Amino acid sequence: MTWHVAEEDLRAYALGELAPPLLWSADTHLTRCAECRARLAAAADPVALDAAWERLDAELDAPRPSPTERLLVRIGVADHTARLLTATPVLRRSWLLSVLFLLVMTVLAVRVADVPALFLALAPLLPLAGVALSYGPALDPTYEMAVVAPLHGFRLLMIRTVAVLTAGLALNGLATLALPGYGLMALAWLLPALALTTTGLALSARLGPVLAPALVGGAWLTLLLVAHAQAQSPTSTLAPFTAVGQSAAAGVTVLAALLLYRTRDRFDARPLAGFADGGTA
Repeated sequence: MTWHVAEEDLRAYALGELAPPLLWSADTHLTRCAECRARLAAAADPVALDAAWERLDAELDAPRPSPTERLLVRIGVADHTARLLTATPVLRRSWLLSVLFLLVMTVLAVRVADVPALFLALAPLLPLAGVALSYGPALDPTYEMAVVAPLHGFRLLMIRTVAVLTAGLALNGLATLALPGYGLMALAWLLPALALTTTGLALSARLGPVLAPALVGGAWLTLLLVAHAQAQSPTSTLAPFTAVGQSAAAGVTVLAALLLYRTRDRFDARPLAGFADGGTA
């Protein structure tokens, strides 16, 4: 080695103040010269060096954002919001594939048996279940992260609800395309789906994120059984899927949305055992 980095250049290098092209020369030289590396270690501030190693360890240990999270951040979503969205359990591949498989099997059964009510009965329950699984300490593995997130509880709930509804309604819509022979009847699940989901959210503020959707889902199935028992023939359109039933579903959606808005402050009280009983109605 015919030359070494000057002492003042080493000190500037240690402080991060050495400018190109001397910086490039020093980088290349230090990779091959043990003597200059030893002089650099002696010139460096040990406190700053330890802090640099800690920052490097933290950077290496930090989870890498998924492609979906990077896409959300790129389009303007805050990084913490994007992380909470991508951590939503029902937006993961396993859940989406399970829902898709269930819808495919249902569509096949409808095409074979020519009973569209089977699909119309199932489709509204999927968004309700998806939203129910997207929040709450009993069902959400990222609940603790959501609690400390710098977000209004109601806003976080709405962000996840919109994301889950978008995914669920998109899958239901794809399944509907596989039933072209039923015309607009194949879309009769949409308003009941919105009514069930909104009602489940509104009741969750008082009954909790598990009991409320379970009761709403049970009420929907009971309604279908009663409508089936009162149908004039096995091929008759069930009452929830008639014009009157669709109008009722729209009305329930509006009323539930108003109730949800009135109870929005309850979603800020998020203890580990569930939503608080108190709050402003």
